[in-house]
Amino acid sequence: MTAMFIRVLTLTLLMTLAGCGDDRPERIAQFQQLAGQRIDTLGQMLDSGQVRNATLLKQYTSILAKQQTEMAPLLDELAKDATPKGPMFTSLVRRAAELGDPNNFVDLDQQLAEAENIYHAADPSLFNDMLSDPLNVVADMSNGALARVNSISREASALANGAEDFGPGSQLVGNPNYGSWQTGSNGMSFWAWYGMYSMFSNVMRGPIGYDRWSSRRNYSYYNDVGRYRYTSPKQASAQNKTFERTKKQFNSQGKRFDSPYAKSRSGSTSLSRQSTSTPKASSTGTRSKTNSKFRSNYSKNSNFRNSNSRTTRGVRRGK
Repeated sequence: MTAMFIRVLTLTLLMTLAGCGDDRPERIAQFQQLAGQRIDTLGQMLDSGQVRNATLLKQYTSILAKQQTEMAPLLDELAKDATPKGPMFTSLVRRAAELGDPNNFVDLDQQLAEAENIYHAADPSLFNDMLSDPLNVVADMSNGALARVNSISREASALANGAEDFGPGSQLVGNPNYGSWQTGSNGMSFWAWYGMYSMFSNVMRGPIGYDRWSSRRNYSYYNDVGRYRYTSPKQASAQNKTFERTKKQFNSQGKRFDSPYAKSRSGSTSLSRQSTSTPKASSTGTRSKTNSKFRSNYSKNSNFRNSNSRTTRGVRRGK
């Protein structure tokens, strides 16, 4: 069967279930269709240079690669985030594909929440803000020669949050598209980069342990604003398991351990309206799996609108 046939069949089955009195399958199907449209549009905008932070990311990496030739492979990898080949964009594509299989979710509530999250995450204005993390990583690697965007200075942010300076690249720690938390022989978790991102070890101040990072991390868009939208249920589950395992270890020693997301860090500037209205990052992965009824921001009879024309103008203005 072709991919299109499978998609149509999935939508048909969901619509059939909706006729039984439960409107969640219908809403999932609607969000899935609109999310696919937004992802396609976002990919076209990245290709045509219509996303401001993506354009800046290409410029920043090109400039710095000429000055720091030894870091060129890492900078080339970071530049991919400005294209449909980058990990942030391909993650949305993968999540949208997985959305069609109910077996990927514990229940319809979680599936509906994921459908809505993908729809919003593909908003060009929100994605533009998300790109501030890799963009500011490159800015930090330039030692201030390139300006940060959507964020106060590295030094001011660290001071405001009482954070430790882990070095350039720390904004990407905790983001499952760039690495993951691994468990060492001592039972403690540490951050392990994927592929070429391991070159960050050359500019960061030693390995980053989960326990130290949790209490002393600095602001980043993903961890403090975008995590709710840009984390799949499977990724959120892995993050929660790392937290629970670490908390259990601390409890056995009579110590308290708080989630790294229990308190949001400050440091954002000039974020889009879409970002400022995003649910708190700390709520990711905390939805009840059984009794709680997920309430979408859209009612059953809402007019589902694809606001690409509005968000395109916002991105072009550099919001």
